Amino acid sequence: MEYKNQTIEIYFLLNVFSDVTWLRIVLPLLFLIIYLLTLLGNVLLIILRKMDPRLHTPMYFFLGHLSFIDIFFTTTIAPKMLANFFSGDNSITILGCATQMFFALALGSAECLLIAVMAYDRHVAICQPLRYHILMSKRICFVLAATCWFSGLVNSLLHTVFTFRRPFCKSREIKHFFCEIQPLLRLSCADTHIHEMCLFATSVTIVLCTFLMIFISYVHIISTILKIKSSNGKSKVFSTCSSHLLVVIIFYGTIMSIYLRPISSYISDTDRAISLLYTMVIPMCNPLIYSVRNKEVKGALRKAMGNNVTLFKCGRHLK
Repeated sequence: MEYKNQTIEIYFLLNVFSDVTWLRIVLPLLFLIIYLLTLLGNVLLIILRKMDPRLHTPMYFFLGHLSFIDIFFTTTIAPKMLANFFSGDNSITILGCATQMFFALALGSAECLLIAVMAYDRHVAICQPLRYHILMSKRICFVLAATCWFSGLVNSLLHTVFTFRRPFCKSREIKHFFCEIQPLLRLSCADTHIHEMCLFATSVTIVLCTFLMIFISYVHIISTILKIKSSNGKSKVFSTCSSHLLVVIIFYGTIMSIYLRPISSYISDTDRAISLLYTMVIPMCNPLIYSVRNKEVKGALRKAMGNNVTLFKCGRHLK
């Protein structure tokens, strides 16, 4: 009863990156460019996969889902952050905060699981190539993708409901640029110990367990690659999974530094900078990593550009 009387505010205040005037001008422009590049790169990958039959494989099926996640993950956070910068109004309603937290957690969790599934796909393709079409059939791919999305949504729903059922009476200011669960729990005037334990348990299950699965998959992949006698064969096989390995190192490194430690050790400035990496920078880099380091994607892009040039020349000729 006392807690309900204390929770009288209907909005929170998000914390911007800097009070320095010139940074408040430069940073939003930089974030806007990153957001637009994220949309452009990921939408382009989705279109290329639809257009080119060579990309109608399980690997690119999951890559398409990764692009969808990156688009919506960044869109959950970037537009509100940019609006706060340009308007000078850092407020967000409780409903808006809960919605942002729900989608950010759901999409982040789904991405962790999806990256693990992509590692399994590479493991089967390289270590069990003769059984690849059986183990990675269209039906199994749909089930794996649906499991990633469903698990992410359930995990997020539970944490969002438990977080916003608690009273917030310590402060209205969230020391973050979006509604992340750790700084929100620090604003609660109720005991959050059990919730923190649940958050750590689910983080270990989703983040650490999937990372261990990926690690084991790549141990088998690397051992298989080393058994290949041809140096050209080794480089060709390794190129198919090197881009995925790079994404794993960057993404999991940032996620684990945030979620696999006590909330009491949260440092606002440092953790905001780390969060910026996995919420905006990595979604922008994913399509670049996959396209630059992947022959099939580069071939599909050249083919699409060649078709557009041909159509343009035909159009001019008809005129």
